[in-house]
Amino acid sequence: MNKHTASCSTVLNTQPQVVLKIGIDVHAAYCVIVTQADGSVPKPPQRFGQAGLVEWVRRKMEEGYAVVSCYEAGPFGFGLHRRLLEIGATNHVIRPRTWDDHFKGVKTDGRDARAMVSALDRFLAGNSHALTVVRVPTVEQERLRSQSRIRESLQRQLKALAQRGRGLALQYGYRLRGDWFGVRRWPRLELPAWLLELLEPLRGCALALWEQVRAQTATVEERSQGAKPCGVGPWSEQVLEREVGDWSRFRNRRQVGSFLGLCPREHSSGGSQQQGSITKAGNGRLRVILCQIAWRLMVRQPDYRLVKKWRPKFAAANARRRKQIIIALARGFAVDWWRLRTGQTTAQKLGLALSA
Repeated sequence: MNKHTASCSTVLNTQPQVVLKIGIDVHAAYCVIVTQADGSVPKPPQRFGQAGLVEWVRRKMEEGYAVVSCYEAGPFGFGLHRRLLEIGATNHVIRPRTWDDHFKGVKTDGRDARAMVSALDRFLAGNSHALTVVRVPTVEQERLRSQSRIRESLQRQLKALAQRGRGLALQYGYRLRGDWFGVRRWPRLELPAWLLELLEPLRGCALALWEQVRAQTATVEERSQGAKPCGVGPWSEQVLEREVGDWSRFRNRRQVGSFLGLCPREHSSGGSQQQGSITKAGNGRLRVILCQIAWRLMVRQPDYRLVKKWRPKFAAANARRRKQIIIALARGFAVDWWRLRTGQTTAQKLGLALSA
């Protein structure tokens, strides 16, 4: 090799790697992608199966591209994300949003993928607000979270069946209350035989679901160990841990409140400032659990610092104001729980009594 050839190869090796950005619109049967190489114009949409897309990305990386992609979080989980990481690509799972920013009323897979790759381009250029990146849990964290969510789904189905039975009885002038299908209540129902016969299929399904709910609850709660604040039961503690996954992901209390959707709405312009109800933009399951915990804390934790703050106002408040106080208590406890889980404070400093 002469000096000229060696110098040319040195120049080629020092050239920056071309970044291939990919916006992916994921569906069950296929994926629609739009690509953009560095700052060039986005290419027309292409369609692949998930396996074909991973193989196509692999070939592009072998050609020398640095691949960065993104797709929306949704019902298809994180399998595609993990496969892209395995072959060395960089992928971001992002929060779903409406990509029709100009409200033209036209939505297609290609348009969504093109909007995604344009936002990804701005994100890689330094605009951190262009995309909201979703934290991807580990496989174990995802399975534990699915376990508790399955129990919640079974519980909703059980309530729907119980309500269907109550509605059926009410249709014929009879009123059922509570868990009418239970082993103790069923023999005591003073209903005609023909109505009991109509209710029997619903009762069989409800009893089967009830057993599944009990078994699933026990499976989740058995992983709860150690002392917990009074008012935080094994189920509540496990839901908090499984839905968050890693409490150290939050850098400050504002991020905790934002993740939960417990921050107030705000409409401020010019010199006016107006705040409303909570945004409900975060994890709804955690909001429900935290509000339930807040009601229990108000009764069982009289020395807790936030209960001391809110109890005098709670006693003199009307029903609407009490709900607002409970939400404020839930938001404050979530921040304190984050501080407890990250070792920033102790239960004794917060005034929380522990139970075995």
